[in-house]
Amino acid sequence: MFVFIIRYFGFLKFIPGLALLFDAQLKLWTLIVNPNLLDWIDDIEHEVLTWPGTTVTTHKYGGLQFNYNGKELGHIHSNGLLDMLLNRKIKQQLMQQDRRVQDHHSFKNSGWISVYMKHHDDKQLALALLERAYNLHADKALNN
Repeated sequence: MFVFIIRYFGFLKFIPGLALLFDAQLKLWTLIVNPNLLDWIDDIEHEVLTWPGTTVTTHKYGGLQFNYNGKELGHIHSNGLLDMLLNRKIKQQLMQQDRRVQDHHSFKNSGWISVYMKHHDDKQLALALLERAYNLHADKALNN
């Protein structure tokens, strides 16, 4: 359903506040059909916030955005969809190593990846991916 709405009604995200309202409805739906997922998202948020220099904000299209020194590491929508920008080389490696790592649902042929968290093990994958992005950003900051 999410991909269908994004594909055919994605233009609606440019209406102020509509994407946030849609994400709030996703959260209510998730509460009904998979309440554990909301706990996993909370666990990820608490873990990421223990890393130096990280903050969490509301993503412009809904969900939680994880930042390192003001730069986005990735974001999780309320249906458990983690989106992250890495680079194309790392993306290809990750997609070959783990079938749960997919091409981004909108930005194909880019460095963006998507992971749908459906099972408890997916929480560990999401944390590992966010940590990888964190380390890439931290290394970049040290070298500049």
